[in-house]
Amino acid sequence: MKRTALAVLSVGALLAGPAAAQQEWTSNDPVLRAIWQEGTQNSQLERLAQPLLDSIGPRLTGSPEMDAAQRWAIAQYAQWGITARSERYGTWRGWQRGHTHVDLMTPRVRSLEGMMLAWSPGTNGPVSAEAVMLPQMADSAAFKAWLPSARGKFVMISFPQPTCRPDENWQRWAVAADWERFRAERTAAQNAWNQRVSATGLAARDFQLRLEAAGVAGIVTNLWSQGWGVDKIFNARTRQVPVISLSCEDYGLVARLATNGDAPRLRLDAQSQFTGEAVPVSNVIAQVRGRRKPNEYIMLSAHFDSWDGSSGATDNGTGTVVMMEAMRILSKVYPRPNRSIVVGHWSGEEQGLNGSRAFAADHPEIVSGLHVLFNQDNGTGRIRNISMQGLTGTAPYFRRWLGAMPSFVTDSVQIDDPGMPSGGGSDNAAFVCYGAPAFGLGSLSWDYGTYTWHTNRDTYDKISWDDVRRNALMVAMLIYQADQEANILPRDRRTEFPVNQQTGQPGSWPACAAPARSAAESPRM
Repeated sequence: MKRTALAVLSVGALLAGPAAAQQEWTSNDPVLRAIWQEGTQNSQLERLAQPLLDSIGPRLTGSPEMDAAQRWAIAQYAQWGITARSERYGTWRGWQRGHTHVDLMTPRVRSLEGMMLAWSPGTNGPVSAEAVMLPQMADSAAFKAWLPSARGKFVMISFPQPTCRPDENWQRWAVAADWERFRAERTAAQNAWNQRVSATGLAARDFQLRLEAAGVAGIVTNLWSQGWGVDKIFNARTRQVPVISLSCEDYGLVARLATNGDAPRLRLDAQSQFTGEAVPVSNVIAQVRGRRKPNEYIMLSAHFDSWDGSSGATDNGTGTVVMMEAMRILSKVYPRPNRSIVVGHWSGEEQGLNGSRAFAADHPEIVSGLHVLFNQDNGTGRIRNISMQGLTGTAPYFRRWLGAMPSFVTDSVQIDDPGMPSGGGSDNAAFVCYGAPAFGLGSLSWDYGTYTWHTNRDTYDKISWDDVRRNALMVAMLIYQADQEANILPRDRRTEFPVNQQTGQPGSWPACAAPARSAAESPRM
């Protein structure tokens, strides 16, 4: 079978590229070597990421930026001769971020680092008001009695961190006894604050709404991510009152001023626009039809949406461009696969895997004919572990596929056999619950959970391009080798699971959750 004209390239040319002198190939397959050549010598990853992350930016579900990103992706695929489409699965609450300017006006003037939470109303012009802390109250009756005094003020509802210096820094420099005492005092203060909030008698999802109903000028929050200058940015629940996040440092400043009787006054100018309660939302699906087994499918998977506290670079811009680059490489060196290759760029992942769950529910023919799915969604690090998702017969395939790749790509990848089926951490779970062979490609941390995951620092500059290049090469090589298999991967499941230490019950195969096809159906909005 003639696979590609690139098969005649010389071995010397094919081995050019990163760490070429150290590569040891166990396979002479010309397509694998052509993938290596194209991915190392003509990588387009940075060219793809720059407009996506810098020019378009974050891709909040239901936002104009998400629409722009999807149009951009479809146009990119068209340039490579790959058919791509937008496939609608529901609606969502439409919102577009404007600017957020927040300043401390008294007792001194200082510009503060802050931004609106997603889906927050704006201010309709600058608003100035005193900032007050949620006070200590005996019970919900006392809270109700206090509410009228909060009218027209900014209410601070988060625990003010006593330090925004990471714990590891304290452990490195402080006297051990001092650190232990400080940590105990901080824990006690956090518990006391939690009791203060609990005394209101309100569930967390209702707290903002009750303050809004009381006529506050705005709500001020902070969710420190336990790193230098980094905070998580999620969503507001209000409809008329702005909800902003101040940085850990600035939140602490204003909190201390309020607590010590300085009556801090903030000036907030925040702009946003609600664009509709039922804005259409879609996935981007790209496909190369198989020539011999078109009804068997290999899928690439990465969520396209992001929170919008920053650029959505490592969550999940990196996964997105890895899948696009793998498809670009294959379109050049392996343009006529045996099976159909499908790429899912999912919307609504951050609201509960809604895009991928809807696709799996709407396309049972793809789920039943799925040979293998590769999903990537955890930062910029090189792939280091792959769980077999509770499927007992798939590990030998992965070991053989990885064994044919150069060490630069595999770098001691660990296979968790048989592993545990994913219950909802990322989009492969939307297919795992059906028993389909859908695998997450787990990456090295790079302090992802602290510094970039859902934070205000998830930007282009945090990407390790060498690692992302390795990942794109691996995905392209996995797809090609999977397509060479005579039969689809076995779906034999493990039947015995270890006991869950939290519940005391043995684990089980996850049920398939229904996707929320509108904001009204979502418990997270």
